[in-house]
Amino acid sequence: MSPNWVKFLGNTPLSNAKNRMTARAAREIVPGMVVNLGIGLPTKVVDHLPSDFPVCLHTENGLTGIGPTLPPDQANRNLIDAGGAYVSTVPGSAFFDSATSFAMVRSGRLDLTMLGAFEVSSQGDLANWKIPGKFSPGVGGGIELAQRARRVVILTTHTDRAGNPKLKDECTLPLTARGCVSRIFTEMAVIDVTPKGFALAEIAEGVSLAEVREATGASLIVPDSTLPVF
Repeated sequence: MSPNWVKFLGNTPLSNAKNRMTARAAREIVPGMVVNLGIGLPTKVVDHLPSDFPVCLHTENGLTGIGPTLPPDQANRNLIDAGGAYVSTVPGSAFFDSATSFAMVRSGRLDLTMLGAFEVSSQGDLANWKIPGKFSPGVGGGIELAQRARRVVILTTHTDRAGNPKLKDECTLPLTARGCVSRIFTEMAVIDVTPKGFALAEIAEGVSLAEVREATGASLIVPDSTLPVF
């Protein structure tokens, strides 16, 4: 995989491709869900939801009912999500301590969690908290979210900064949880985790099947029909 793909997706700046990815991921959320948005790319999903969309967004540091992220000059500096971004409230927002927040997670009350990843295996194993030799603040709520949410989807770049695949036959980094991932969103594709491995579900506009195969460190199941484009 060419290192040029770190900054550009074909001729598209990667920042724009990430925006398209998070907009597509937002369509996974349906009215009435209780949803946790993990640190990193998942926190951007809230900005693609209508302000009146009937969903309960949860952050493990003690808030349900999260509105759009705000710039520092407009934000209440006391309101942050688990990743430290300034967030807003919506009618019905509630605040509580971390014990209550994690009780919600551990008791299986989350319909969906969207998490970032360093690696995902073709069996749905997730590694997203530690790269040996590099500083990590700790696993946080990652283990509970990955194991206890009813559905786990991943938002990540398809490769790391050196162009190495993040989607692999086996994870080489410390695992967060085994067999937990259902679907993966990248700037190149939407990929489902199936009993037979990775299955290509959608492809990004301007990206070829050959490019997705080259960027993926495992076999891909490709449907015979035309792939939807996002």
